[in-house]
Amino acid sequence: MTKIDLKAFDRPKQDSKTNEFKKGKWDFLNKDIQLFGNSFNDKKKERFYSELCILFSAGVDIRAALELIEEEQEKEKDRLLFQNIKNMVIGGTSFSKAIESTGVFTAYEYFSIQIGEESGRLKEVLLELSTFFSKKIAQKRLLTSALSYPAIVFAVTLGAVIFMMKFMVPMFTNVFKQIKGELPYFTRLVIKASFFFTNYSVYLFIVITVLGVFFYYKRKTVWFRKLTANVLMRTPIINNMIHKIYLARFCTTMNLLISAKTPLVTAIDLLKKMIGFYPMEASLDIVKEDIMKGQPLSSSLSKFKIYNKRMTSLLKVAEEVNELDVMFGKLSQQYSDEVEHQTKVLGSLIEPIMIIILGLFVGIILIAMYLPLFQMSTSVG
Repeated sequence: MTKIDLKAFDRPKQDSKTNEFKKGKWDFLNKDIQLFGNSFNDKKKERFYSELCILFSAGVDIRAALELIEEEQEKEKDRLLFQNIKNMVIGGTSFSKAIESTGVFTAYEYFSIQIGEESGRLKEVLLELSTFFSKKIAQKRLLTSALSYPAIVFAVTLGAVIFMMKFMVPMFTNVFKQIKGELPYFTRLVIKASFFFTNYSVYLFIVITVLGVFFYYKRKTVWFRKLTANVLMRTPIINNMIHKIYLARFCTTMNLLISAKTPLVTAIDLLKKMIGFYPMEASLDIVKEDIMKGQPLSSSLSKFKIYNKRMTSLLKVAEEVNELDVMFGKLSQQYSDEVEHQTKVLGSLIEPIMIIILGLFVGIILIAMYLPLFQMSTSVG
């Protein structure tokens, strides 16, 4: 068999449904943030599905394609993963079952691949999966790019305040002890804050760490997911963007599943496992029951505020002409474009706000420390 260099293949030309990101000196902002080491992240999945689609288009059979993908893996863990999939396929297991047995792919993925195998549209399904993860990565990158600078400014602000409270204010306090007379209220307030911070900062750090660990281990519980969703949806500025991010994910997933001829009830079940947003997950149980009773999808979705009226109205029209997959695809693109625009606007707004906050904190502390000196010089004059 002729060895094919995967790097020699260009990615398939993608239409308006996908986004290409230019690499540059700020390319580190485009990397996925993976906490606690995700073994097979979205970026790897997007590459896997894209390369499989390319190889199948080039006439390479699935065994040879998996061998090529296995050989190019840099990490031993990833190489063993694809070796396991390849061996199962060689042993007669279907590709979808081999994917499922690994435990690193979701029900949404292996069920979509199973539909592609049964319908003879595996190549199209792989391209849709690649597009899905490409869009998901794009949303993460947009958020990372928008929030990276404010996060840096926030860290600088926090560091400056901690330094001033721990070192600068106590130094001025020693000077003020030699001054007769009462200090201004504003100055006394800052000194008390510095005293509290200096003496209790360790305990404060311990409390924050304990809360962080507690919330991390409780992050998958219903009450915590419900609480965080309510907080996000009530937070000004970002609530609308978060809402549209999940609407875009909802429409993208439904577009892929319906395009693969997945029964609507099954698609709702798989969507619930994929969406990762409690208000939508809770609504999908009722939506599934309504569909099984014969209600249209648009009518059931309209019962919940999380799905806006424009979306349900367009889905109602799509149901009447039997083009739900097309409508979900168009809605997905529209919501993705809106998220991209709002993310850029949010980034441009947060930057000056964070700079103002930094200047405000530092200014307050400096004024509080120099105010007694100004009063003393005035009284002497």
